[in-house]
Amino acid sequence: MLRSFLLPLLALLLGFNAPAALAAVPPDTPPDVLARTTTQEVLTILKQDKDLQRGDLTRVHQLVEAKILPNFDFNRMTQLALGRHWPRATAKQKQELVTEFRNLLVRTYSSSLTAFTDQIIEFKPLAMKPGDTDVTVRSEIRQPGGQPIPINYSFYKTAFGWKVYDVTIDGVSLITNYRASFASTIRQNGIDGLIKTLAAQSARGEATPAPRNGS
Repeated sequence: MLRSFLLPLLALLLGFNAPAALAAVPPDTPPDVLARTTTQEVLTILKQDKDLQRGDLTRVHQLVEAKILPNFDFNRMTQLALGRHWPRATAKQKQELVTEFRNLLVRTYSSSLTAFTDQIIEFKPLAMKPGDTDVTVRSEIRQPGGQPIPINYSFYKTAFGWKVYDVTIDGVSLITNYRASFASTIRQNGIDGLIKTLAAQSARGEATPAPRNGS
């Protein structure tokens, strides 16, 4: 079920760096406007791209690799996912952790993009005060025959514009989910063990975040 929830996330990830968006959206664009306009653009791309419709994962991987990195802060995401274990890692381990975590997310969720069909994404009004540098953009994914699924994006402002550092899907934070899984692996096998585990999962196109309570 988690995989199906990630469809709007992938739409957002790919949409951020679409050529039309880059040409039209300045760096100081509010995060809710950025999310809404670029998501609509990428949904149009999904409907027109025959390779994506055929489930060409090579094509999807290329799109994700080319467009996701400039818009998500994987360094911050990895640091938050490691939590108290992050300061214990060496500089080399930190670099490897960021790389492997990024690779894992890209490869795992690329396959979800090909399943995006007739879902509708609705963004909620953003209550942002002047000077805010950390905000949550709230949205819902609506699909025929199912309950709306809330998707919230955590943005923070940088010198290069707004970046995403976490996504909360149906009340479950992506970072918090992975933190529990990472902590368990580190307790058993250390930080190097986590790096090896992430590399192995990435090679298989898998992700194993901690299960939700009660699921």
